[in-house]
Amino acid sequence: MRVIVRLCLSLALLWTCLPLPGFAQSHGHRYLLFVGTYTNMNGKDTASKGIYAYRFDEVSGQLVPIGIAAETTNPSFLAVAPGDKFLYAVNELQHYKGESSGGVTAFALDRRMGKLSELDEVASHGADPCYISLDRSGKFLLVANYTGGTVAVFPISADGHVGEASSVEEDKGTRGPNKERQERSHAHFIETSAGDHFAYVSDLGLDRVLIYKFDSNTGKLGAGSADDKDFLSATLAPGTGPRHLAFSSDGKFMYVLGEIDSTVTVFANDKNGTWRSIQKISALPAGFSGENTAAEIAVHPNGKFLYTSNRGDDSIAVFAIDRTSGKLTLVERVPSGGKNPRNFALDPAGKHLLAANQDGGNIVEFTIDPSTGKLTTVGEVAKVPAPVCLVFVPE
Repeated sequence: MRVIVRLCLSLALLWTCLPLPGFAQSHGHRYLLFVGTYTNMNGKDTASKGIYAYRFDEVSGQLVPIGIAAETTNPSFLAVAPGDKFLYAVNELQHYKGESSGGVTAFALDRRMGKLSELDEVASHGADPCYISLDRSGKFLLVANYTGGTVAVFPISADGHVGEASSVEEDKGTRGPNKERQERSHAHFIETSAGDHFAYVSDLGLDRVLIYKFDSNTGKLGAGSADDKDFLSATLAPGTGPRHLAFSSDGKFMYVLGEIDSTVTVFANDKNGTWRSIQKISALPAGFSGENTAAEIAVHPNGKFLYTSNRGDDSIAVFAIDRTSGKLTLVERVPSGGKNPRNFALDPAGKHLLAANQDGGNIVEFTIDPSTGKLTTVGEVAKVPAPVCLVFVPE
């Protein structure tokens, strides 16, 4: 019976990790681009007031500023609900209304004006929330709290308001060897699988991708610890420091970005329901000796290419994906056009890549060659104080 149960679980895991089309589906070729920022860094105010909005033309690549969409504190990561009526932001804080926590703010989205109206805000149940996403039904928000080492789930009402947390879990497991960065668990990413049966959590402090069971009816994360042999996870080499991850277009392979060692680890989904490491490849040039931390990872909409960003080397790395083996081959690295490329976004058609250079205070645009994945710089298209996250929404 145990064998049958594990076989069923493995089949469900493989099927449900298949990615669905993104929430921001094209209604033509015009989009809004919302930019999350830091309004305060290391105790000092930046020039940013919150979330900024732009109009983007997919054909011409033109980016036109609208202005401040909403004033809010440290909206470092954004997510848009299915239907494009609501936008959610984490407020990356260590203290929120007397709690050791950050915040989560809900906004109504006016696509005609490119403005956001605040609906409400709640505690994130952990300090320094750094990632936010929605489940595939759009009924729940999922938040990763970096300093708090916790992940939380919140129900969303039909009018976009956020309810009390339906689940809060502290990541558990053996810490990594980096004493400065891996002194405890540090949840850095959380998203559900395509079928909403699992929630994937990258924990930088534990060198693991934890895989929680997810109940899409109640918003509960499955109980269990990372040391439980029946608790599904993917283990990375000590000191990797997993940050974000992406799946291949068929869901058979998982690509995990190592923030600390600037690598991509490729995992294959085995028949027994486990993820097996099959490749680890550097995103840095050979002989690089400076300081660098990797930040963002994304698979091109055509499934043929993968992109990552390097902070320190200040570059975007381009990899080709072997669709059969899942393995990566480096294509090129290109300068990001600014300092500290924290995040980048590919437009829904995969024609352009926009890089947010946090310390450079700018957004730089690249065109993408559909046959090679190579990037050609268009140049700086926007000046934004401390940009951290870019999100496309159909206009």
